[in-house]
Amino acid sequence: MTGRTRRRLRIGIDTGGTFTDVVALDEDTGEVTTTKTPSTPGDPARGFEAGVAKVLELLGASRPDIGALAHGTTVATNQLLEDRLDDLGLITTEGFEFMLEIARQSVPDGYGNSYFWVKPPRIVPVHRVRTVGGRLDHTGAELRPFDEESAVAAARWFRDRGIAAIGVCLLHSYADPVHELRMREVLRREHPDAVVSLSCEVLREYREYERAVTTLVDAAVKPAMTSYIGRLTERRAAERGTSEQASATMGTEGEAAGGRLHVMKSNGGVLSGEEVVHQPITTVLSGPAAGALGAAFVTQAAGRGSVITLDGGGTSTDVAVVLGGEPTLTTEGTIGRHPVKIPMIDIVTVGAGGGSVAWLSPEGTMKVGPRSAGADPGPLCYGRGGTEVTVTDAHAALGRIPPHLLGGEIPLDVEAARTGVEALAAKLGLSLERAATGILEISAWNQANAIRQITVKRGLDVRDYPLVAFGGSGPLLACRLLDILGLPAAVIPENPGNLSAFGLLTVDVKNDYVRTRVERDTALDLAAVSGVYAELERQAATALEREGFPPDRQQFVRSADLRYYGQAFEVRVAAPDGPLDDAFRNEVVRRFHDAHEGLYGYCYRDDPGRHPVEWVNLRVSGIGPITRPVLRERAPGGDAEPTGTRPVFYDDWADAPIYQRSKLGPGTVVEGPAVIEEFGSTLPLHPGFQARVDGHGNLVVTR
Repeated sequence: MTGRTRRRLRIGIDTGGTFTDVVALDEDTGEVTTTKTPSTPGDPARGFEAGVAKVLELLGASRPDIGALAHGTTVATNQLLEDRLDDLGLITTEGFEFMLEIARQSVPDGYGNSYFWVKPPRIVPVHRVRTVGGRLDHTGAELRPFDEESAVAAARWFRDRGIAAIGVCLLHSYADPVHELRMREVLRREHPDAVVSLSCEVLREYREYERAVTTLVDAAVKPAMTSYIGRLTERRAAERGTSEQASATMGTEGEAAGGRLHVMKSNGGVLSGEEVVHQPITTVLSGPAAGALGAAFVTQAAGRGSVITLDGGGTSTDVAVVLGGEPTLTTEGTIGRHPVKIPMIDIVTVGAGGGSVAWLSPEGTMKVGPRSAGADPGPLCYGRGGTEVTVTDAHAALGRIPPHLLGGEIPLDVEAARTGVEALAAKLGLSLERAATGILEISAWNQANAIRQITVKRGLDVRDYPLVAFGGSGPLLACRLLDILGLPAAVIPENPGNLSAFGLLTVDVKNDYVRTRVERDTALDLAAVSGVYAELERQAATALEREGFPPDRQQFVRSADLRYYGQAFEVRVAAPDGPLDDAFRNEVVRRFHDAHEGLYGYCYRDDPGRHPVEWVNLRVSGIGPITRPVLRERAPGGDAEPTGTRPVFYDDWADAPIYQRSKLGPGTVVEGPAVIEEFGSTLPLHPGFQARVDGHGNLVVTR
């Protein structure tokens, strides 16, 4: 091995709409290397492979041991957001063929909009819904046997019409999956080419409409995700084989260069590529979840356990809340127009990224987003044929970003940006400066409204939480958000443009399991509840063993969904470990009262007779812990001198000092107006603000 460099690496790769971000962690030294490469929307796997090759070239690692590749993907997310859900079929219980047509009573923007609102097309039109005979009750008891003849007829109907993606959602299959499992056997026999998703495997929880839509979304994204992950795992396996052959030839030991592929899930965990193709719906918030986890990890190390996270990309901005070091979770999420009832980090997404387009409404007012110029052609300043003004163009026209991106790899055509903004300004009768500032102001308020939605709407006071701004465009409006929302501070982590990719290296393997069991607290059958939790933990243990975690490395986290009798929705609370006895039940109920009071301002703790508590869903998360990176404090020092000046417009044009972040050490304070630049992002520091470097290298921005 003389003359060869052997490094043990873990690599995180986050594929965004504009760039693919890559972070490599040297497991021996703790050294972190970051880079970016343009995304390839036509085939995201090409951008993935280019990112791996680029970071290995930067490291000079000719024969690396890649222990794992953690990947945040937007394949499923984009398919849902773009509503590419064609050629789907649904099989449901006889008499319930109009379940999707009826849907729910809710109307967007409240009932005042009900006269104008038109119900959007169903995820599966009614003529593609087939029914089968047979019926279970809510306990799983069979009222009518499964009708094999109608099941065969349904399978053949889909086969004859070439409909190959099918969701199966039979009434009360959460209580007993036997009828759905028999339907799958019929489909395998009669329509072997079909991609099938069963609701008992996707979401074993009551509420037929949400369960059906979630199952259909899983079936819709399964072909694309299976193909994409298949290409990546085959490539990884090929590289692993090459590495093992080379090691054998040289008489050395070592892990395969290909490494095991893990895919980020919406619930804040990862899962191997081999497993995630069987539950692709769990990846619908893959990339945004990684960003929230990375922000939680970095800020907790710096002593901030509760923060608001803002991940600004080229197409959109994702906002989440971290409480006590953990991002908040929800099972009431939506992707596009589709409800998706799987455990996911509670994230609000708004179309306010760097590529968001500024446009004029028919009334002549300026709007920004949600449409984006994307990576191709991109903003005007990219020089790739873009024809519309974007948020990035406004920043470039005001001098707030450098005339190049990624350390000079991508030069920007600032004059093209100015020309475009001037043309838009002329239509509005404004100066270039006022038009560009207006674009940024609208974008900042769009982001602020998303932050309010995830804080004030959840019963949180936005003024109590620092903002963690990251992503390529996240720090650009940080100062304005402090003013608009009254936030105490903004924290800009090191390498903010790559924080989502870094977050992938901090994530445990995680799977979630749920079972509906509706029962009054006063009549709770603790033995039956204990049996359900034990079964869920067995399922979790089996999955963790497939992921390579022996029993002594497996962790199980219980939770439960409770409500007051008569309520339509539940509140989830953590459930303690240990035996399920009266002390366990009392503790869960106490936590429910506390959580309900925190969310809604009241509870019925002292009135159990009139408002009894009802248990609804039992949940278990199976966790396989990984070894996380260690963020070390640094000694004070660094060069606080600017590297130059550039005309920048804040309140007026002035020569603002330009600082290179890599030269700013802990304890350094930069006063605005200024601009702090780094490889993957830029912080425009407005007049009246200052940025201080803390002991972990974060920039802390305050008034």
